Amino acid sequence: MTGYPMVKRPFYTHPSPSDPRYANGFDLIFRGTELVTGGQRLHQYQDYVDALRSRGVTDLKPFEGYLQAFRFGMPPHGGFAIGSERFLMQLLGASNLRETTLFPRDLNRLSP
Repeated sequence: MTGYPMVKRPFYTHPSPSDPRYANGFDLIFRGTELVTGGQRLHQYQDYVDALRSRGVTDLKPFEGYLQAFRFGMPPHGGFAIGSERFLMQLLGASNLRETTLFPRDLNRLSP
């Protein structure tokens, strides 16, 4: 699936060149479950600053270490993440992701 609104994607997602209201990214859906999410990432320092400010972040200090990598230039790049537990859940027909996760976490269980 493509064409997600930018407001629904992380701040580091690059907007679509054809329509900046939408993200230049994708999700791979398998049997109704998102297995992979990815897209082009921002790569220019000022774009990161603008993206954070557009989301109401006024203090950039907590992001200083992250932003430093982009201050002197970064080539265009992208990324994706695969949810192996989600894939296994769909293959096995499990009813809940916790059934296919080695150490599931929730509000009452944060460590193994």
